[in-house]
Amino acid sequence: MKTGWSSEGRGPLYRLYIARLRRGLTPETVPRHVAMMIDGNRRWARQLGFDSAAHGHRAGAAKMREFLRWCDDIGVRVVSLYLLSNDNLRKRDTQELADLLQIIADLANELSHENNWRVHHMGRSDLLPPDLADVVSEAAERTKGHTGLHVNLAIGYGGRSEIVHAVRSIIAEHDGVGGSLEELAENLTPEQIGEHLYTGGQPDPDLVIRTSGEQRLSDFLLWQSAHSEFYFVEALGPDLREVDFLRAIRDYATRDRRYGS
Repeated sequence: MKTGWSSEGRGPLYRLYIARLRRGLTPETVPRHVAMMIDGNRRWARQLGFDSAAHGHRAGAAKMREFLRWCDDIGVRVVSLYLLSNDNLRKRDTQELADLLQIIADLANELSHENNWRVHHMGRSDLLPPDLADVVSEAAERTKGHTGLHVNLAIGYGGRSEIVHAVRSIIAEHDGVGGSLEELAENLTPEQIGEHLYTGGQPDPDLVIRTSGEQRLSDFLLWQSAHSEFYFVEALGPDLREVDFLRAIRDYATRDRRYGS
């Protein structure tokens, strides 16, 4: 029976193909920032006959640890993981949400002890249960001096809310120095808004990957993905393989990126 916890085809031919895909990559063709929307965890659990979606979410979290190592291995500098949206906080079943929050807390804590990775929270801490908010904050504080892979955890996140938050921050700063709304309206630039997003100071995502065959943004990185390339994988989140990831990178490397057209 298909379990999803281990990738299929890990024999010699699979490993040779992985090595071949890796050899085809160059530093110039590897994206600096990869955004991942892991989707299909609940469907994965249902297909395997589990009553609780928590099995799928745990498998998805385990896959995200693998995914981050794949990214680190090929030289990706920033990875953004979409773990929990504002809508999830409002609409998910109470028990499923409780399980998911604990799984996310465990993931954030574990990543903060991984090599030299830096953990960064994207989202509204005030919407999260205090225990989870504390874990995420501690993970970020623990890793703030790290210089390795930069891992953005989107928890309690919404792209539209992020833009509103950025604009409010700009208005507050401008008001704090005695500026008028007329001056702000006249001089406001896209670059200013970008600097006040949760990803301020980071490169925008070059590549956005989504699992489970779904082809939509779901309120993820709306501003930052204006010029991103997109790659959709049919595999459900826990079934994502390294070969799927490397094919996405290979596909990205062959694209002629066009900014604004």
